[in-house]
Amino acid sequence: MDTNALLEKVAPLASKVRTPEPFSLETVKATVAQTLAPAAATIDAQGIYPREFMQQLGHLGGFGQTVTPAFGGQGQGFRSAIQVIETVSQACLCTGFITWCHIACVWYTQNSENLALKQALLPAIATGTQFAATGLSNPMKHFAAIEKIALVAERRAGGYVINGLLPWVSNLGPGHVFAVAAQIAGTEDYLMAVVSDRIPGLTLKPTAHFIALEGSNTFSCQFRDVFVADEWVLAAPCADYIERIKSGFVLAQVGMGLGLVQACVESMERSNRRYGHVNGYLDDSYDAIAPDLERLRAQTYALADHLNGDSAPSSPGFFRQVVQARADASVLSLRAAQAAMLHAGARSYLLDSPEARRLREANFVAIVTPALKHLKKLLKTLPDAPTA
Repeated sequence: MDTNALLEKVAPLASKVRTPEPFSLETVKATVAQTLAPAAATIDAQGIYPREFMQQLGHLGGFGQTVTPAFGGQGQGFRSAIQVIETVSQACLCTGFITWCHIACVWYTQNSENLALKQALLPAIATGTQFAATGLSNPMKHFAAIEKIALVAERRAGGYVINGLLPWVSNLGPGHVFAVAAQIAGTEDYLMAVVSDRIPGLTLKPTAHFIALEGSNTFSCQFRDVFVADEWVLAAPCADYIERIKSGFVLAQVGMGLGLVQACVESMERSNRRYGHVNGYLDDSYDAIAPDLERLRAQTYALADHLNGDSAPSSPGFFRQVVQARADASVLSLRAAQAAMLHAGARSYLLDSPEARRLREANFVAIVTPALKHLKKLLKTLPDAPTA
């Protein structure tokens, strides 16, 4: 199936999209509590992809918070998108991560100037009728001078031919779409496009096993002469486009940290009912972590209120504030997960304890692109925010 045929296959999904019902975060919270939370341990232990929950979340409008109703979204804004990721991550970071993957692709698509692609694809992914993902880990590291670009694209009539290997892309499966970036051969320019394993030459292969997030459906993606039609190109060249999407890409990930830390704080609070008389001697007590969480949440929401589907703030220092919030989420996740283990004591050391799972998940928050070391590298070079 070529990319034009794929577009014809995806486009009818837009006509099947129901008019979104008014969004309710409380309904999402109730669904998470009833459906996802009881399954979190199984998702973690058995590496099960939570497809049914993801479909439910799409039906509830969880993926379309930044998208206008005209394109099948809720139009609630970026703060609401982060709150969805936060709510899901509080119960299961694996599912919170793939929720971010999907929302990231929604964000890329709505910020594209390719109107035909937006009309065909955006309603389907904004409502979860079509699952979506992001393959930008490698290019994000490439643009930070950390590693070489993995994909190369050659211009052909009507599109581009892409070759290369992306080692890890999550929230994939048969028929899922995902965004990629490739260097245009013979130039210093890049393109971003949406692709799928339904395109000839694009093969998904299972990766090595991870210590956490095994249910994230993570694959390596081999591109062998994959033809991507112009109709599927998000931007080419994409320098200005990346400036529009990068703040949202990074800031939405803070929702994962907020949810994880909230779960750790609640675990610490429960542990204190029995061991509060001794837990208070720990350096990272409940009284130390909980206020830091509230500060990070307030900072993140304030930054989110400056983002919308059309542009990102261009004021000097805004992206630095976003990067700092993301770095703070990594550090606080590590602190909170360690503290929750120490608060719970020996029972946290059981193989299936939620505290042990969150300790593994917290390290993922600090390792997933942009990793904490990547963020610290950026903070050395980004301009400071202007002072009043």
